[in-house]
Amino acid sequence: MKRVKEQLIVVRGGGDLATGTIYKLWSAGFSVVVLETEYPAAIRRQVSLCEAVYCGEALVEDMTGVLACGEKEIFSVLQERKVPVVVDPEGKFIDKLKPEVVVDGILAKKNLGTYREMAPLTIALGPGFCAGKDVDVVIETKRGHNLGRVIRQGEAYPNTGVPGNIGGYTGERVIHSEKAGILKNKKNIGDIVKKGEVIAIIEGKKGETPVNATIEGIIRGLIRDGFLVTEGFKIADIDPRKEELENCFTISDKARCIGGSVLEVVCRHFLEKNKDKEADRMVE
Repeated sequence: MKRVKEQLIVVRGGGDLATGTIYKLWSAGFSVVVLETEYPAAIRRQVSLCEAVYCGEALVEDMTGVLACGEKEIFSVLQERKVPVVVDPEGKFIDKLKPEVVVDGILAKKNLGTYREMAPLTIALGPGFCAGKDVDVVIETKRGHNLGRVIRQGEAYPNTGVPGNIGGYTGERVIHSEKAGILKNKKNIGDIVKKGEVIAIIEGKKGETPVNATIEGIIRGLIRDGFLVTEGFKIADIDPRKEELENCFTISDKARCIGGSVLEVVCRHFLEKNKDKEADRMVE
């Protein structure tokens, strides 16, 4: 239990990119706790630990996330080498758990309350943070040459609003809600669809609005059935590479790259901390 507490890491957010980071840290043997909102809105649900909020458990590759309430349950889940997922959007459990590291993986493109003094090491993924001011380290999340770059002074690239290029498609592969209402899915993640095919219906105050596939391909991400969406809300992601079905159910290359950079920073932090402890012992 002592080792669990000494190497405790809290990750704010359990979407697909945050889950890639969580997976890297968990695989390396660190104890990770995930803090999420009451109604997570992950598109790539098959590879997002936040789904545990709805289902009680979420399996991503060989890692299991378990919905947990209270410190006793959190540490019980950690002892089973699983990942506790806690509904705590405000991060109140950070003060209670006193983690060595806090990672902001919300990917909101702005800071929703993470600050440098939350832990001995604070890391943020993507734009909205200044390394050396808001947090200790920022990780670049924009696809391209600098993806995964460790930033210790300054900021990541600002949000462009244009999704990364996959199979020659950018913005057209991502679908946003045209109306507000309750989403009713007609297709599932992993289904192959043609351009114009109805993948969901939005039930609004003025009737139903169909959600049509914008390109031909595989539904890689689709927000869960029954979710209340607002106008302009991101609800689906289509991968034009129809041969890449397995990608719908495994962590993406982008998420693994970002996660690897976080792991690099965390390992360096613990190495330097251990060196300081050793130096103190030698002085004594």
